[in-house]
Amino acid sequence: MEHIAVLTSGGDAPGMNAAIRAVVRTAIHEGIRVSAVYRGYQGLIDGDIEEMGPRNVANIIQRGGTILKTARCPAFFEAEGRRVAATNLSKRGIEGLIVIGGDGSFRGAHLLGEEQGVPVIGIPGTIDNDIYGTDVTIGFNTAINIALDALDRLRDTAASHDRLFLIEVMGRESGHIALYVGVAGGAEAILVPEHDTRAEHVINVILNAQKRGKTSSVIVVAEGAYQGGALELQNKIQPHCTYEVRTSILGHIQRGGSPSTRDRVLASRLGYVAVKSLLTRRAGVMVGADQRGTTHVPFIEIWNNIKVLDEELFDIASVLAI
Repeated sequence: MEHIAVLTSGGDAPGMNAAIRAVVRTAIHEGIRVSAVYRGYQGLIDGDIEEMGPRNVANIIQRGGTILKTARCPAFFEAEGRRVAATNLSKRGIEGLIVIGGDGSFRGAHLLGEEQGVPVIGIPGTIDNDIYGTDVTIGFNTAINIALDALDRLRDTAASHDRLFLIEVMGRESGHIALYVGVAGGAEAILVPEHDTRAEHVINVILNAQKRGKTSSVIVVAEGAYQGGALELQNKIQPHCTYEVRTSILGHIQRGGSPSTRDRVLASRLGYVAVKSLLTRRAGVMVGADQRGTTHVPFIEIWNNIKVLDEELFDIASVLAI
């Protein structure tokens, strides 16, 4: 293999630039050419592809977001779009592709490989940490640190005014961010999409906390945990609380910012391993990480399995909230 390409797809995540840097420099170290595809699969269809050198990725390891940008691409959902994408790669002599993204990005990568024979390797880049086959995804550690910092600040004002704060974090379908931030921030309760959430349960938690003498609390709510979000939940529980309820929606602030040390190291490792895997003609897999080292997981296993939450952490949070 003499020429590969790299793209970022889906939602941006801190550490994607570190992964891009690792892919480019590892490829050059191995004596092969490497090109960047801008704007994800849309750029692949449009032919927005540029060859990279080591200086093109200088001073990006500390930057959030992705220098290659990302975009939605409805055309790639169609077989014709994927054919055009493969043709654009072939025209430039590109023999393999590395996709940095999440579950949806890997579905597209799998189809490109199956239909067009393009060798593709995936690198998990998403703050949600919801991808099966890897203990952690690029961006997750930074996102939870950002959310935790916000929670700590809100706890200060909650204590000063005897208030309850509902803190909504990202996670429409996954509660990993909420769980880790809730445990680390000493939340009174943690609400996630994977568990049934009823306003009555939250009210009971608050009333019990008041009986134990608590005059302020924080509750972490994943955005998909309650229909209508934290604001709707606030409307339901406020009449039952003796102290004021406020909602703070952290939103996309969790996506931005300089990646943490752990995310930079993870991204560097996975970018390196992805290139090495392509050079050995290993394809159709995602490279991930677990306690033993690096994993290689076939794309199809990713969406045929569910990455479950650590239920023990919920028990820990409940015990420590007294």
